[in-house]
Amino acid sequence: MNFGLSEEQVLIVDTTRAFVEKELYPHEAQVERTGVLERDVLEQIKSKAIEAGLYAANIPEEFGGAGLDTETWMLYEKELGKANYALHWTGVARPSNILCAGNAEQREKYLLPCVAGEKSDCLAMSEPGAGSDLRGMQATAKADGDDWILNGSKHFISHADHADFAICFMATGEEETARGKKKLITAFFVDMGTPGFHVRDGYRNVSHRGYTNSILEFDNCRIHKRQMLGEVHKGFDVANNWLGATRLQVGATCLGRAERAFAHALEYAAQRKQFGQSIGKFQGVSFKLADMATEMKAAELLIMQAAWAYDNGTVSDADMAMAKLKATEMLAMVADEAIQIHGGMGLMDELPLERIWRDARIERIWEGTSEIQRHIISRALLRPLGG
Repeated sequence: MNFGLSEEQVLIVDTTRAFVEKELYPHEAQVERTGVLERDVLEQIKSKAIEAGLYAANIPEEFGGAGLDTETWMLYEKELGKANYALHWTGVARPSNILCAGNAEQREKYLLPCVAGEKSDCLAMSEPGAGSDLRGMQATAKADGDDWILNGSKHFISHADHADFAICFMATGEEETARGKKKLITAFFVDMGTPGFHVRDGYRNVSHRGYTNSILEFDNCRIHKRQMLGEVHKGFDVANNWLGATRLQVGATCLGRAERAFAHALEYAAQRKQFGQSIGKFQGVSFKLADMATEMKAAELLIMQAAWAYDNGTVSDADMAMAKLKATEMLAMVADEAIQIHGGMGLMDELPLERIWRDARIERIWEGTSEIQRHIISRALLRPLGG
């Protein structure tokens, strides 16, 4: 593993950082205070991101994306992660990699327009009674001739109110397991406006203002078999093959936010005077900075090592779980300590710290809770020993 950056990587980091500071930071205050990302602002950012070559950077070149390798993708994500989530995720879209799993007809209809910025997708898995236990989902799809009929609901579906279609995972059967019956899952494309498919307002979220979630309802929603993604009952295979690196993506954006919070804390500690000297000279503050820097470095190494292994075909589920676990818990610690160093000013919205602190909370929940990540890690440790 090479710890240095190539010239191309340096260029991508510098370009992304400059874009974030020039095009995203100026809109943060409005989005944070209103909770709304205005459509004209979104379209403006999208247009500039496409022009800068930053749009759909995660998608392979053969499908019109930038084709970044996973290491470079994580460097890019880290820079984007420093900004308000709605601004960078919706404005500088990274279409779901799972779209690449579609057949030629599906890629033409769904993937290519997303890469071009003409359409956007949302991924629908979670349900009110099936969060981490996806194989316990209740929403169903039943075959009816050349069609499938979908019923049930999904919730916490990110930016579904802006999407043109949903990639929905539905129960299509059952199988016996050592722990009883578990659902067999199949993935489908469902276009917005399809009869029987409705998008409802979701919940007000303390994290990531402007980045919405919705409730999806299916009431005898009929779709054609051409809209199946992958094979019947093989939805988890599709997800595992194409969504694995999303945990690293979460970790990388957390690292970016931590770096922004740390930079504010470091500058404040050097400049703020108390008792005749800068507060950074007091161990109560300087040791916090040392611990923050150490945790950030540890998270970065775990993320980049897993990204390197991903590109080399040697990554394990435990590698990605460790990276996601460390980065998300590190961000919570760094955000909290950055506020503590600033004192009362850290909680004022003149600084991005209170936003970073709020946003940090969701990271230990979505894309697999910290408890799920620990389960994956411990399982990998114990299984070889029969445990």
